[in-house]
Amino acid sequence: MAQQITYDKAYDAVAPGDFPAMLEVPRYGRRSDAFDSIISATHDHFWDPLDKNYIDFDQPFDIRTTPIMPLDNIIELRSAVADRLDENQKIQLANDVTHWSVSNLLHGEQGALSLSASLCHVLVDPGAQEYAANQAREEARHVAGFSRYIAKRWGEPLPVGQTIATVLADLVSTGEVYKKIVGMQMLIEGLAMGSFATLNAKTNDPVLRRLVQLVMSDEAFHHRFGRLWAAKTIRHLSGEEHRKVEDWSAQLFQMLLFNLINAEQKQVIYAKYGLDWQWVRDAVKETFSDDDRRNQLKDSTNIFRVLIKTLLHAGIITGRTAPLYAVWVDMKELEAEGEGIPGDVVAEEMLVVLREINAKRRRIGGKDIAA
Repeated sequence: MAQQITYDKAYDAVAPGDFPAMLEVPRYGRRSDAFDSIISATHDHFWDPLDKNYIDFDQPFDIRTTPIMPLDNIIELRSAVADRLDENQKIQLANDVTHWSVSNLLHGEQGALSLSASLCHVLVDPGAQEYAANQAREEARHVAGFSRYIAKRWGEPLPVGQTIATVLADLVSTGEVYKKIVGMQMLIEGLAMGSFATLNAKTNDPVLRRLVQLVMSDEAFHHRFGRLWAAKTIRHLSGEEHRKVEDWSAQLFQMLLFNLINAEQKQVIYAKYGLDWQWVRDAVKETFSDDDRRNQLKDSTNIFRVLIKTLLHAGIITGRTAPLYAVWVDMKELEAEGEGIPGDVVAEEMLVVLREINAKRRRIGGKDIAA
């Protein structure tokens, strides 16, 4: 119990190699209905990255002349880096930085796919297991969608950043279910929703906007799975268990805040422009202070603000660790906002669109086609 920290039977788990536990006859009859509404809703938000009725990756967009994200959204271009580049190089650097960011979103989706599959091996409840399998399917289409987008814009993705690679590897391989759920379903999914909300609000590329809207329609449900765990678990934790979850979450937040995006991980980009990554790092530090970071966290779509908000409303943050987060955000303000996160509204709007598209589909000649 102390290792898995799952008090509700819906989240009961066994060791990854304990397949015989899945064949025990009583197990099949103990299905929880906690996830049925999420599972059933998958039909409403189904989409196919290979079908132009949902998204057309062939829409033209010239990355040589147009930045995918506004130039003022690129932190490097708010520093002395901009002084060393002409106008065309600024656009190219901005799109290279976006290439790096979108590539790491792709790697994150692969991590979510692998983690969801790993939950299928350990969750005992058939309903929870079906939910995990369903999420794995949805994460697989995210991988397909981002892979196609990157292929159209740049050819292939850039290598994964060391920070997110380390975090994802730890979450996928851990035997502790609470780390998988809090780490992936709450923190990483919250991080992703913040990123997607920013891309949706600011990108100049209609294909990227459509892609993140589609992905958000799925991710809103994945984030809900983590919230359910918190609602069913946090209040039952012993003091020692709560401290364990709270301290681990704070440690993960701090690592992501300071290391998720840094110059060293993007040095392959800077080399194209004859820029030393250490010089870029120092140039950015001169113009991006802790006060600037705090100002960024005032934006409702800021990925780290979303992370803090998720942990706070899940009941994971207490007065013991709140000062760590209060350095960056107004905790009372976050609490007053309610538990909704950026992207929820976009996800709801996309659900309406997807219901209309899916309602027109019919079976003809054994194949699904759009009417």
